[in-house]
This record gives sequence, structure tokens and C-alpha cells, in this order.
Amino acid sequence: MAFMPWSSALELGIASIDTQHHWLVDATNSLHDELSKSEPDRAVIGRILEGLVEYTVNHFVLEESLFQQYGYEENAAHKAEHDGFTAKVMQLLLQFEQGANVGVDTLELLKTWLQHHIMIVDRAYVPFLKSHGVA
Repeated sequence: MAFMPWSSALELGIASIDTQHHWLVDATNSLHDELSKSEPDRAVIGRILEGLVEYTVNHFVLEESLFQQYGYEENAAHKAEHDGFTAKVMQLLLQFEQGANVGVDTLELLKTWLQHHIMIVDRAYVPFLKSHGVA
């Protein structure tokens, strides 16, 4: 069973966003799989972390551009949450690149943040975007 199984509870019903969320969940599961090995490969872990940082930033840009395009009133608060998470993930990557190990705490951070953000914070904008024809 996956560390963070994808389920319908994580779907927002906006195809482009759901696809990106699914990728982030899959990347988190890939990191878990690598860390679960008896001898995790630091190069693989580094690539996964770099991918998570890059993809997360691109995903946030998509959401934020939709908010700006349609005048979402909660844009600033949502962006602040994005910025906080981006800073955390970039800090984890930097620490890893400086020799720190990645462990269960990193996985739990990713899982907890993604679940909360998708299921609560992101779900709040769905009616707004759908009312503007975003599907």
C-alpha cells in the first residue's frame, strides 16, 4: 500500500489541478519508497526533492494565475500559504544538499501539508473557480 494513497477525497474536480496534485502525491510516495530501502540512494532522493520543489512552484503559479484571472478574494491568504510551504520544501532541499538526511519527518510534513492544503484550503476555492467555468 502507498504511503499516501490517492483517493477521491483528494480530487477537486478541476482536471488540471487534480493532475498536478496527483503528481505531487506520487512524488511523495516515490520519496517514501526510496527512503524505505535498506540503503536509500542519495542521488535519487535529491532528484525527487528537486522535482518536488520545481513542480510545487509551477503548480502554485497555475493556481495563483487562476485566482488573479478571476479575482479570487482569498488570493493573498492562499498565496501566503503557498509561499510558506515553498520555503519549507526549499529549506529541506538545501539542508539535504548540505549533507542532512531526509527521514520520516519530511514525509509526514509532505503528507500532512498536502492533505490539509488540498482537502481544506484548496477545496475552498473550487466553487468560485467552477462558477467561472474552470473545470
